[in-house]
Amino acid sequence: MCEIFIRANPRSYDSETRSLRLHGVATSVRLELLFWHVLEDIARRDGMRVSQLIERLYDELLAYRGEAGNFASFLRVCCLRYQMLQVDGRIPADASVPLRSLDARAVLHGWPDWLYEGETA
Repeated sequence: MCEIFIRANPRSYDSETRSLRLHGVATSVRLELLFWHVLEDIARRDGMRVSQLIERLYDELLAYRGEAGNFASFLRVCCLRYQMLQVDGRIPADASVPLRSLDARAVLHGWPDWLYEGETA
């Protein structure tokens, strides 16, 4: 079983720090290379650069939660959720379908509670 995981290219779990600007403020984000590739896929899908995607995710997280604590971990979870939603058929595998065109409520409807903070009554 473990061979499935241990045979990963070591470069995929090398960390890479990228500098970017969030609303003009210089900052950096350190992620494993595999996560950078997934973020590139997500950004490309909606015609954005990775830095634009990250800025948008930051803004939306801040608006929703009031803070963006542990942002690098949040980005990792975004990547994993994206891939899980694709595998589950909730996000089309066809990369020409922009994520912005999808109805988030429909995509997440029926997803397990531990994966999705659903509506509260």
